[in-house]
Amino acid sequence: MRLAPSLLAADLADLAGALDLCEKGGADLVHFDVMDGHFVPNLSFGIPVLKAVRARTRLALDVHLMVANPDRLLDDYLAAGASRVIVHWEAAPHLDRLLERIRKGGAEAGVAINPATPVELLVDVLPRLDFVLVMSVNPGFGGQAFLPHALDKARRLRRMIEISGVHIEIEMDGGIDRDNIARVVSAGVDVCVAGSAIFGAGDPQAILAEMSELRERARQETV
Repeated sequence: MRLAPSLLAADLADLAGALDLCEKGGADLVHFDVMDGHFVPNLSFGIPVLKAVRARTRLALDVHLMVANPDRLLDDYLAAGASRVIVHWEAAPHLDRLLERIRKGGAEAGVAINPATPVELLVDVLPRLDFVLVMSVNPGFGGQAFLPHALDKARRLRRMIEISGVHIEIEMDGGIDRDNIARVVSAGVDVCVAGSAIFGAGDPQAILAEMSELRERARQETV
């Protein structure tokens, strides 16, 4: 199990400080949300910000493209330092082609699915994926409440992966905090994204350390 704090919830005037917190607090990845104002209503980080973040951390960058026409921006985000790139099933009619481009660009390839999108739609693309991001909120806004039915989706996806015989991680993003992370891990999730739960806390470093401990405890209980 790996933990990926989301920079979307950090102090945007001190991203360097947020990255330092992630490294000292035991994070495994840094989640980097890209919003275009079309696929989702908000705007967030662009390519220059990703370049700056890449230069300030040793952690892998988990780049979540919540954008329409992700093929238009993909190569630029790869060049800017993305370690993993996530495109949305709902925004990618030519998903096979995009996943191939991500891998050829030297990054791990992932696909995200919105809360109303069934995991079963991914059955034919599983062999081309390194990971799947299950959204546990509707994308576009931080601080939303966790949608419990995402846990069942994760369990169904885990069964699909086991049947396929391929090695694919399950990532989950949205409303994960210290109160539900154990249930998320128990549902078969390998990577937990957490934003407001960490950076919105009075002591973000203490919360990150606590979530890391809860994550490890839950992992041991599922072995």
